[in-house]
Amino acid sequence: MIYLLSPAKTLDYESEIPSVRSTLPRFLEHSEELAAIMKKMKPADLEKLMGISSKLAELNAQRFDDWRSDYSKPEGRQAILAFKGDVYQGLDVENWSKEDFSEAQKSIRILSGLYGILRPLDLML
Repeated sequence: MIYLLSPAKTLDYESEIPSVRSTLPRFLEHSEELAAIMKKMKPADLEKLMGISSKLAELNAQRFDDWRSDYSKPEGRQAILAFKGDVYQGLDVENWSKEDFSEAQKSIRILSGLYGILRPLDLML
């Protein structure tokens, strides 16, 4: 069985995380194309396009400006560890074993507007 999760608005790239392996998103080329388009948009345009608040549009504009696909840098974080919404906090991934991460990699998918479908250990930048 595959469990499909929505992304969370809140992202965390700062806190300490367990040391686990990582994988690359499958649709990275498409992400690069989309990010290039979105970087050109003003926050007001993002607000209208995405149906989000002006505050969230500002945050997303900054995220698009900061986004790059250079996976040689260590700033990336596995999707399951980057999202911090209610569902992700309930998963309590900070206490997972390596086996838990391996099983999740097989059975969980996360929808992303930028990356498409992510596996839990796919790196997000």
